[in-house]
Amino acid sequence: MRPRLVQLGAARFPLETPFAIARGTRLAAELVTVTLHDGTHFGRGECQPFARFGESRDSVLAQINAIALAEMPGPDALQTFPPGAARNALDCALWDLRAKQAGKPVWQLAGLAPPEPVTTLLTISLDTPAAMHRAAIAAASRPVLKVKLGGAGDLDRLAAVHKGAPGAQLVVDANESWTLADYLALAPQFAELGVAMIEQPLPAAAQEALRGQPRPVPLCADESCIDRTSLPALAGLYDLINIKLDKCGGLTEALALRAAARVQGFGIMVGCMISTSRAIAPALLVAQGAEFADLDGPLWLRADRFNGLKYEGAQVHPAAPGFWGQPPAARG
Repeated sequence: MRPRLVQLGAARFPLETPFAIARGTRLAAELVTVTLHDGTHFGRGECQPFARFGESRDSVLAQINAIALAEMPGPDALQTFPPGAARNALDCALWDLRAKQAGKPVWQLAGLAPPEPVTTLLTISLDTPAAMHRAAIAAASRPVLKVKLGGAGDLDRLAAVHKGAPGAQLVVDANESWTLADYLALAPQFAELGVAMIEQPLPAAAQEALRGQPRPVPLCADESCIDRTSLPALAGLYDLINIKLDKCGGLTEALALRAAARVQGFGIMVGCMISTSRAIAPALLVAQGAEFADLDGPLWLRADRFNGLKYEGAQVHPAAPGFWGQPPAARG
């Protein structure tokens, strides 16, 4: 029996503290969830509409309905639909369903090595230097911190985080908020503070301005990198790409994008939206061997899904039996 969409809805997960970036502040994760059923097994997926790319909860719900209204397309046919949050939720639900049907984990079905725990960075939300200093002190035991920046005052913000967590490796994310002048002024100073990477300093539409400019700190494309079709335009501008399943449209494309990026010489960062473990479990498979993993989404929530991923210090562990992508444990 071909799988059919049996449940489609919205889920709201309140955050423990506000999460601020250059484009705004979130108080909750507003998610879209899907459930597929083949008559015996269920497959589940989750996505967060990406406002930066014109998505909303209603538009993503409408897209999913349009794709799966009559009959859910197979995995290959699904890839003909545009990348984005809707395709991600359906693609991951199909992978989860296949795992339950086969009694094998997704990593095995995809021809991957058994996943290992991954070290995830922790994000310091955009705020005043004083507030970010306090957040850094609280997170000083973490090996890697991601610092959200937003323009004026960014050097003070970064210096405050560095002072609060002097032993942590720092990654900064400007979320397209800088001008070229900002980049040329800040990058050398960030290098002196030991910053390991700058993520998306300029708006995607202005990224060509980076060509031929000094690069004292490695650069990572986030908003500029959607899927494999993005890669040619990124050559010579960035050293790494940030793979997010909600951008590229699911685990299938994420794995293909990772492989293509490696061939073309890019380093890999695997990121996430603020989400539950249901969205992080497939991303964890893509993050195996990545230079950076930004998989802290569930840590911002007041409560994660039941039987979600285990976070132990800076380590996030693969899914337990019965959770996304894993068949239930055999009964003794």
